[in-house]
Amino acid sequence: MNATKTSHARTNLTTVHVLAALLERLENSSVPVGAEQYRSVVLHLVNEFNEVSDQGLGALLDAHPAAAQVYENVNYANAGLCRSSLETSLAAELQAKTAIERAMRPPKKGITHGQS
Repeated sequence: MNATKTSHARTNLTTVHVLAALLERLENSSVPVGAEQYRSVVLHLVNEFNEVSDQGLGALLDAHPAAAQVYENVNYANAGLCRSSLETSLAAELQAKTAIERAMRPPKKGITHGQS
């Protein structure tokens, strides 16, 4: 039974590798890519992420940054920015906090828009 699981995990990892490489090509394409094609590749990749074991996945994601970003977004609720460097994660969090604070500020008095 273990042989079946290992074979299934390898098959999934191979599929993830192919989809990750395809996503990298789409991301770096100098020719415009259709949104539906891009979406299809990403959705297939997400489905494979749900099926694959973590063994060997880290190295694959290190080699394919676009797939790593998808993986991180899919797992954000449980792991946050698990594949980003701490500095990048902290900078993103600080930018989000600043934007939220700015959006929550009341409008300044004395500024009227659209009135003459």
